[in-house]
Amino acid sequence: MSSLIDALDALLPQTQCGQCGFDGCRPYAQAMAEGRADTNRCPPGGPQTIAALSLQLHTPAQPLDPNCGVHQPFRVALIDEEHCIGCTLCIQACPVDAILGSNQSMHTIIEADCTGCELCVTPCPVDCITMVPAGRDWTHADAQTARHRYLARNARLAARHDESAGPAARTLANKPALTPPSTDHDKQDRIAQALARARARRS
Repeated sequence: MSSLIDALDALLPQTQCGQCGFDGCRPYAQAMAEGRADTNRCPPGGPQTIAALSLQLHTPAQPLDPNCGVHQPFRVALIDEEHCIGCTLCIQACPVDAILGSNQSMHTIIEADCTGCELCVTPCPVDCITMVPAGRDWTHADAQTARHRYLARNARLAARHDESAGPAARTLANKPALTPPSTDHDKQDRIAQALARARARRS
């Protein structure tokens, strides 16, 4: 069973986007190997990946499940740095450490490391992250690099937080170093002020 999971995982794009309904490519591969998921649930992989997965499992290839999303050209995330408030939520969401920044400082995307998973878009409280065309295709080499970065991140999380690197642990990634205690009221004021500045710049 493990060899089949490895084979299926190797065919997936390693974007770790979760659009398949599982927490990353490996869990999806395991679900397929165990007969708990169909091969048509990977929008980033598209028809080519569906065909390869189906061939591996000796099952008929089906059209991409529309409930999982749509296949589209490879895109990467772009931060509108002028409006970034430095909340670190996008950093915490990125599964491959493709975002640089720190608390209350501007963040930026490392385009070469971005998998286009879009997991950073929703958490942004000022809506300053958009997905833009990458101008190239996502390759097998990209997938292998992304897998290594994802595994390295998970290993760091496990060492730092002594817990599994699932969604809960992912939110702890790249947390800024602890600073002297401040009151909840002070923290809420800083967030409110940052949001107000972002709205003012946009208007």
